[in-house]
Amino acid sequence: MAGMKVSRRGMLAGGALGAGALAWPAWARGSDLHGGPHGSTIRPGFDEVSGRDIALTIAEGPRIVQGRRGHGVAVNGSVPGPLVRLREGEPVRIAVTNTLKTDSSIHWHGLLLPFQYDGVPGVSFPGIMPGETFVYDIPALRQSGTYWWHSHSGLQEQAGHYGPIVVEPAGADPVQADRDHVLLLSEFTPLHPHTIMDKLKKGEEYFNYQKTSWTGDYPLSGEDRRMWARMRMMPTDIADVTGSTYTYLANGRGPEEGMEYLFRPGERVRLRIINGSAMTFFNIRIPGLKFHVVAADGQNVRPVEVEEFQIGTAETYDILVEPTGEAHAIVAESMDRSGMALAMLVSRLGARAEVPALRDPPLLTMADMGMNHGSHGEGDMAGMAGMDHAAMGHAMPAQDGSEPMAEMDMGSMDMSGMDMRDTSLLPPDVAVGPGIDMVSMNPVDRMGDPGIGLGDVPHKVLTYKDLVALAPNDDLRQPSRQMEIHLTGNMERYMWSFDGRKFSAVSEEPIRFAYNERVRVKLVNDTMMAHPIHLHGHFFELVNGAPADRQPQKHTMIVQPGGSASFDLTADEEGDWAFHCHLLYHMHMGMFQIVTVAPQGSQPDVERVGEQ
Repeated sequence: MAGMKVSRRGMLAGGALGAGALAWPAWARGSDLHGGPHGSTIRPGFDEVSGRDIALTIAEGPRIVQGRRGHGVAVNGSVPGPLVRLREGEPVRIAVTNTLKTDSSIHWHGLLLPFQYDGVPGVSFPGIMPGETFVYDIPALRQSGTYWWHSHSGLQEQAGHYGPIVVEPAGADPVQADRDHVLLLSEFTPLHPHTIMDKLKKGEEYFNYQKTSWTGDYPLSGEDRRMWARMRMMPTDIADVTGSTYTYLANGRGPEEGMEYLFRPGERVRLRIINGSAMTFFNIRIPGLKFHVVAADGQNVRPVEVEEFQIGTAETYDILVEPTGEAHAIVAESMDRSGMALAMLVSRLGARAEVPALRDPPLLTMADMGMNHGSHGEGDMAGMAGMDHAAMGHAMPAQDGSEPMAEMDMGSMDMSGMDMRDTSLLPPDVAVGPGIDMVSMNPVDRMGDPGIGLGDVPHKVLTYKDLVALAPNDDLRQPSRQMEIHLTGNMERYMWSFDGRKFSAVSEEPIRFAYNERVRVKLVNDTMMAHPIHLHGHFFELVNGAPADRQPQKHTMIVQPGGSASFDLTADEEGDWAFHCHLLYHMHMGMFQIVTVAPQGSQPDVERVGEQ
């Protein structure tokens, strides 16, 4: 395993955007799915397609999940759409036919390919018009692993337009398993995606039913609650869209619909877990079993034994598990604990394991407010040294920084010195205005955070700091420059942005990189929500404390509330690439940018306000 060779995954690609290319892309136009449901009911689950030539057809129709009916967009008649099985080193031609009454697209999430086949309308290609077929002529693949595909048009992804990808390695696979299963997590709602969008714009708390119970169910004092009210925040504001409308799915099936994975006793099972949801973080565990995480975002890592991990929207993880009993539950609990997706590992069809009850919903913490009270699992109190806690009127928090606000003496805490909207803390390149309603007062690196609600569970939970690349990276240059990008928003107005600017306001100023330059990018989250940030067409290396040659490569990274996270990027993929939050409604409301990597041999002006 140590000798396995992995080529470097390039990053951004270039070419300046002309004025004509800056028309609003399809995903941003809010195009509707015209026409009522027609045809047969969409099937749950997926078939498999492979070979040098693959045909996919996008259509719409009715979906029924656990008795609830809604409108869906399917590919080849199912949700999820087909598992696209490819092979490293081999080219493929994928012909995609659009039978919808509106334009559509497919983005190959995590695949390294020429930018014109990346599949983002208005950025890398025009989109697939109604009645037309577009051929993605993808050259020899430069990678293997677990990935997925999805629409980048309108809000079709929420309606079911997504599916898994497995790229088989050209040589021996370092991950040896007797069984290989794909688990794609997602959501179903009977509401039309644009109905959800409208409700969020009118009130971001619309789907948060826990807001009505937390005042009575959680041990907060009256002063604590008044403090939250003064900040116009709720400690239960974990997810924008919740189990109040979502049914959480495993391969298109609800938790009552019997998703099963077979195994024989003594076998080692590989589960390729894909978060193909629109808006949901999941906490994954198999009660009673430990397992090894062996790949992250398709890239092999040194095996890490854990009992639970959080998977952000658009991330993938491969795990190895050795089932010991007749049946085991695979529990994918939504981060806000308003519901779960469920599947069973079974040694015989129909066998069932006990399903645990939903755990108590988590509360946001001081760290989630950007108050630098340490980070989960770190025991890092270095950032506390300069804070006069006696003057602030509260005791020091627990060493792991994971204590909820209820555990602190918030009643005697002087909030007058904690202005959560102090925009003077922001660098000068951040646009201050109505799009920002919170500023992280003292953000710390939260790469060691297991995720909201998992800081105090009694078992081992994966963090980014646990990830170490299995094979060495081949670009060991120190970054030649640094840039800092702030994740900003106004939750009350449901506005989301980078550096205070919605995409519509910055579309003529892409983030520019010279070809093959090495850059360290620091993301600072000034909001109280976790954001999964995705860079198209590239892998970047997490700056997570691993040796420089073993920093793990990912294409999507969670930035925890009130904190920061950094990655190193080698910009060696030419073209224009999307860079955005993968929470679908956040992206549509402005947390999106275009990254341009100049063609090889050019010398573009890469200067940008905010670089260090």
